[in-house]
Amino acid sequence: MDTFQDRFGVEAICRILGATECGFITARGYRAAKTRPPSARRLSDELLGAEMVRLHEENYGVYGVRKMHALMRRQGWAIGRDQTARIMRQQGLEGVRRSKKVFTTKSDPAGVRPADLVERRFVADAPCRLWVADIERHEALLNLAVVKGH
Repeated sequence: MDTFQDRFGVEAICRILGATECGFITARGYRAAKTRPPSARRLSDELLGAEMVRLHEENYGVYGVRKMHALMRRQGWAIGRDQTARIMRQQGLEGVRRSKKVFTTKSDPAGVRPADLVERRFVADAPCRLWVADIERHEALLNLAVVKGH
């Protein structure tokens, strides 16, 4: 309205807009809202929002609503979890989202594989004569096992 009030007038703009999300807007209501001092909630949100931006930057921009709420409470601010979420949304602050585990290693079927030195014979002549290594695919753990003889 501020942009077009000089060109069309507040009354004409209110007539054209008609019903809005918050109800009908009138020229009288618009002028009253413009001259009204900021509410306590708005002042509180501005103060808390600036503090949240500072704390978010100090914590490398990774804190979400849950951790930011706990941090604000530890700092001595009396703030609720939903209020924290609302102010973080207004400030454009988001926590880091954990994603699914990404596997970057893909085996090449045409690649060279290590030679089978035991030729699939897992029976040893005597204890501690044959050592077998098993590499697990997902955990990449090397499990060594001693194959004992009969």
